[in-house]
Amino acid sequence: MAVEKMSIAKALNESLRLALDTDPKVLIMGEDVGKLGGVFRITDGLQKDFGEDRVIDTPLAESGIVGTAIGLALRGYRPIVEIQFDGFVFPAYDQIVTQLAKMHARALGKVKLPVVVRIPYGGGIGAVEHHSESPEALFAHVAGLKVVSPSNASDAYWMMQQAVQSDDPVIFFEPKRRYWDKGEVDTESIPGPLHKAVTAREGGDLTLVAYGPMVKVCLEAAAAAQEEGKSIEVLDLRSMAPIDFDAIQKSAEKTGRVVVVHEAPVFYGSGAEIAARITERCFYHLEAPVLRVGGYHVPYPPARLEDEYLPGLDRVLDAVDRSLAF
Repeated sequence: MAVEKMSIAKALNESLRLALDTDPKVLIMGEDVGKLGGVFRITDGLQKDFGEDRVIDTPLAESGIVGTAIGLALRGYRPIVEIQFDGFVFPAYDQIVTQLAKMHARALGKVKLPVVVRIPYGGGIGAVEHHSESPEALFAHVAGLKVVSPSNASDAYWMMQQAVQSDDPVIFFEPKRRYWDKGEVDTESIPGPLHKAVTAREGGDLTLVAYGPMVKVCLEAAAAAQEEGKSIEVLDLRSMAPIDFDAIQKSAEKTGRVVVVHEAPVFYGSGAEIAARITERCFYHLEAPVLRVGGYHVPYPPARLEDEYLPGLDRVLDAVDRSLAF
């Protein structure tokens, strides 16, 4: 067993390196991914080791980047494209939802587009709008796309491997403020299927459902609640499309209470779909309504207001208290 402690950023870098080394059809494309190694250094050193034909610096043209990746995938390549910041993805949204997501169905299954679109997302780094967005629900709503987000280094390493190996397009959301969080990575043992939720902490009184950057917040909330005698379960969803509703249902039936936490605005967020589905599935097991904690329905604020906007420990614990009060 080869276990190494590394940051999420390092885990992604090692995973991309392995993908390039294993399959000559794997390419990496994006703005500043080559010589610079990416804004967050996720692709650091890869162009030096694999060459400019495998790790390609592109023009500042997101639509062109994804469109080119689609063409390469049609020719048998497995492109990994980086969108430099979350809010920059929208020029490529047309290519992603009308071409990338639809080609498999349009071709009656004869054409596959194994493209991974990497998107650093979320706040917490003091950046302005278009650099701190959480647009995952916009992509999860589109049939034909897989949408995932790791919360720790081990998942970052293995989920990237699984995304690259997928014959369907994967939108890979990377929680940028967690890039430097470290954890143990077993590089020889796959933790589980790409779209399987994982219980990050066992509990019996209430279930917190989260993914990506909010898993750490929920674990901190569960630890704080334990000091008050509350037993909180934390479920790391890992995938927003498809969603492992069976895992949520199992936990909901066990605890009777569910709070969904995500950084994106609550309004029309992924938590709404989870709340509705779990209410349908678990109505007679629930002791309280499914509650949601998330961002506000406003444009992402300036850095000085970021802490007020982002769901933190207090807002999660408040929802826990409200649910337990029913």
